[in-house]
Amino acid sequence: MSARTILFRGSTFSLLLFASLCALAVPKDKEPAPHFSAITTTGEKFTNDSIKGKVVLLEFWTTWCGFCADEASFVDKIGHELAPKGLILLAIDVGESKKTVKKYLDLHPRNCKIVFMEDTNLAAMYAATSYPIYVVIDRDGNIAGTQRGAGGEDALRRLLSRAGLDSPDDDSDSN
Repeated sequence: MSARTILFRGSTFSLLLFASLCALAVPKDKEPAPHFSAITTTGEKFTNDSIKGKVVLLEFWTTWCGFCADEASFVDKIGHELAPKGLILLAIDVGESKKTVKKYLDLHPRNCKIVFMEDTNLAAMYAATSYPIYVVIDRDGNIAGTQRGAGGEDALRRLLSRAGLDSPDDDSDSN
């Protein structure tokens, strides 16, 4: 066997092992949410202890993500609509400078709690590398569900219902 073949097989095995370990490290549904801290642009502080009894929707997004921009309006709408039922929406921008995000938000305002990546440890914990990513933490502090990629408003509402948050439309009779 040539040195090149051995090197290729060793590299491939190492890459697969690393990918497997990364997949295992990402929190799974129904596991306790990892310990975190986050500070919003308005100075509000959130931790596992401060969210007890609330449902939390973490939205990982970027300014350059077209899907994130497309979904922002209904994400904010759902966040506002379900806040009286105990929803906290934290929109975490990933990998961009505060200056870039502030400039973007001046042009495209959001109606939710914004968190810069350097003000939280959440992006690393949930392996936020493709966008948007939605993570729902239930009232007991467990991960109720995760959605990677855009799925539309109905998909997000279904994800939130896994934490016991039904939309007003869901309370009406369905055929």
